[in-house]
Amino acid sequence: MEIINEQLSVLWTYITGPELWTTLITAFLRIIVIIIIAITIVKVTRSLVDKTFTNRTSGPIRISQRREKTLKKLIKNVVAYVVYFMAIVMILGVFNFDVGPLLAGAGVVGLAIGFGAQNLVRDIISGFFIIFEDQFSVGDYVAVSGVEGTVEEIGLRTTQVLSWTGEMHILPNGNVTQVTNYSLHNGLAVVDINIPYESNVADAEKIIDQVAITLPEKYEYIVGVPETIGVQNLDVSHFAIRIIADTLPGFQWAGERVIRKEMQDKLYKSGIEIPAPRLVMYSNEDKEKLFRENRERGL
Repeated sequence: MEIINEQLSVLWTYITGPELWTTLITAFLRIIVIIIIAITIVKVTRSLVDKTFTNRTSGPIRISQRREKTLKKLIKNVVAYVVYFMAIVMILGVFNFDVGPLLAGAGVVGLAIGFGAQNLVRDIISGFFIIFEDQFSVGDYVAVSGVEGTVEEIGLRTTQVLSWTGEMHILPNGNVTQVTNYSLHNGLAVVDINIPYESNVADAEKIIDQVAITLPEKYEYIVGVPETIGVQNLDVSHFAIRIIADTLPGFQWAGERVIRKEMQDKLYKSGIEIPAPRLVMYSNEDKEKLFRENRERGL
């Protein structure tokens, strides 16, 4: 009993003594300092990234706004992961935890995972080259792996594409083998206007040109005055006049719709109606008369 009392007395002395509380307070303060430093580094780094990645119009380094948005988000995430991981390791060191075997074990486990998860490694490598080569960026309208939509996020492993009907598609980067990017260059709107044969080609083209001049002022995504190419096709009941127009990237379909609307409205008001299929019927008397006339002509 005396031994137990002595041990309890020693324990109580240790708990109430200054040595334990000094150690705990010191460790607590070191942890607080580590957390504050980590948060500060992340915030300062994010601020520096925002100031560094700007859409420069001059200078030796030029970064497009679309690529800037992608790189900024990726770099901020990577820096946050690295800094917080180092902070956790330092906090473990405060408690005299030997982090050497932990790091060595993590390296061995990572190597094993690298050999076993080949698809994961392929996705990460593909994601790196997608960003490095600027194949597409956040905000671009793309067609990739059978999916078409706007790129919402690009990670080192997956890419998120939002279709225009609202579905979010998450694609492994390793499956991105062919990309069609509609946001890199101006689009081309191609429209065929059907005109009935009763109308004159020159009159129809004159009206079309009058409408085309007004379109860039009314629609900001139409770049320059649309060009009338001429008669593109001859059909049974009409001929087609082709019009082409440069548009902002990704707006070629919107350009086609407004061109059809504006042209149809003006042509109809000018007396040029929409062509319709025609059916010619002959009675027996008209048929016999036509045969006699053809025989007389030697046809």
